[in-house]
Amino acid sequence: MKASAQINIKTLCITIFILVVLNVLATLFFYRFDLTKDKRYTLSETSLQIIKQVKNPLSIKIYMQGELPADFRRLQQETKQLLEEFQAYNPNIVFEFVNPMENEDESMDLIKSLYQKGLTPINITVDDKGKQSQAMVFPWAIAVYNNKEINIPLLKNRMGASTTQKVIGSIQHLEYSIADAVNKITKERQKKIAILKGNGEMREIHLDKMLRQIHESYYIGPFTLDSVAKDPNGTLNALKKYDLAIIAKPTETFSDEEKEVLDQFIINGGKTLWLIDQVVADMDSLYNQAGATLAYPRELNLNDMFFKYGFRINPDLVKDEQGSPIKLATGEQGSATQYQDFIWKFAPIVSPESKHPIVKNLGGIKLDFTSPIDTLKNGIKKTVLLQSSPYSKKIGAPVEINLEIVTEQTSPKDYLNKGNLVLSVLLEGSFHSAFENRVLPFRDNSFSTSGKPTKMIVVADGDIARNQLDKNMQPVELGYDQRSGNLYDNKDFIMNCINYLLDDTGLINIRSKDLDLPLLDKEKVYENYTQTQFLTIGLPILILLIFGLAFTYIRKRKYSK
Repeated sequence: MKASAQINIKTLCITIFILVVLNVLATLFFYRFDLTKDKRYTLSETSLQIIKQVKNPLSIKIYMQGELPADFRRLQQETKQLLEEFQAYNPNIVFEFVNPMENEDESMDLIKSLYQKGLTPINITVDDKGKQSQAMVFPWAIAVYNNKEINIPLLKNRMGASTTQKVIGSIQHLEYSIADAVNKITKERQKKIAILKGNGEMREIHLDKMLRQIHESYYIGPFTLDSVAKDPNGTLNALKKYDLAIIAKPTETFSDEEKEVLDQFIINGGKTLWLIDQVVADMDSLYNQAGATLAYPRELNLNDMFFKYGFRINPDLVKDEQGSPIKLATGEQGSATQYQDFIWKFAPIVSPESKHPIVKNLGGIKLDFTSPIDTLKNGIKKTVLLQSSPYSKKIGAPVEINLEIVTEQTSPKDYLNKGNLVLSVLLEGSFHSAFENRVLPFRDNSFSTSGKPTKMIVVADGDIARNQLDKNMQPVELGYDQRSGNLYDNKDFIMNCINYLLDDTGLINIRSKDLDLPLLDKEKVYENYTQTQFLTIGLPILILLIFGLAFTYIRKRKYSK
């Protein structure tokens, strides 16, 4: 046998041996390489932990298939690639894409069933080289696990954003949306939330959407402070069994005994979400013949507690040029009432600028008759979550609020050095009791003046968690404003607050993941459409053709001799 043949056989055997070894090693070790600059397909540790919870088959149906506009094809592709990552780490996760419009005979029944489950389609305008057409898309998925079912929204709605901007925002939140749904459907609820009652808090029908959302992840229950008068120690011990207390827009004064119960709950590590209206004012009271109402401070007897914890809610109203739209009657034309859009400056639309995971990547959040918050130095860490725009100021109460304010003329000078008022703040640390060095309202043998590290979030507006009611007195989506037809990010903000307070910070951190999503400039493409087609399609074909002809010519010359 020739030496060259022996060398070739030896090389072949070595190659086969290396390939066999690599395959054996590949079965023993699992690793995936993400070559994207922003590590788009590298799942967070939180997602990986959630995926490990899936012990039985988890089926996900995504209703984005068929002829889709370009933006939604990208969302579809990103969803598919992300689910493939989930499936690679746990084969129990299976998914399929479904076209709800595929079968005309069955599509109407399917669409009707999706409507009943709350999966509403969106109608979008597709602009293709100046030609516009309408398309209906279902940007939803449904996950099923152990006979439990949960809806997964794939498109994040942002007020005033274009379809492209909405899709970009949705891709940013895609891992969070899917991981959150998988976590909810596979994880048993453990932590408990008390919804405080007894001091004129908001009615449950106005908290319906918030409570439903909370119930998907946590145990919730109403907790009344009325029993404090008879058995304060028993009430305190019962409240200590909860992890979080939500105080949603109380309107009646707290007794000192009730305050001590709340105080000791906090000192013992309980978390609190304060949604407080410090001024009495609401829109319904404005719709009268005079179109005016008197706004005045509300006495809740909580100021000394708040001061001790390191903040103060001032009895003022925030007037902001970045207000929400409102329709008001301006006259009549024949028998029809004429309406006009105005900006209502006592309902600010807050666009969070903080990089904190609670508010990062959130859109506009709507508040009503909110008040400014002052923070005080007391060793507690404070993080501003929401603040008014630079063109805002505080109005002292009592004050008359009149609908005619929508017509007033203002200039930036009116708000010089007055804006950026704090509307919501996160406090973290070991708090000191509001009853330190004071006579206790009731005897508590376990009373502590300072305690475990804990957290609280204060929002100077109770209506941030209030859902409106439709004409049939049924709750509409939290954050949806029927007067303007806009959907704000109130629900996401509230849920982020709750998740953070209950230490479910991993999911919130997924929301903060930044992705670099380069986009084509459609206008430039349309302007140079023929040139773009040639560069992207014609030029590669031309290069291949030239290469083929040159290769053939050289080959003929070489072997024709």
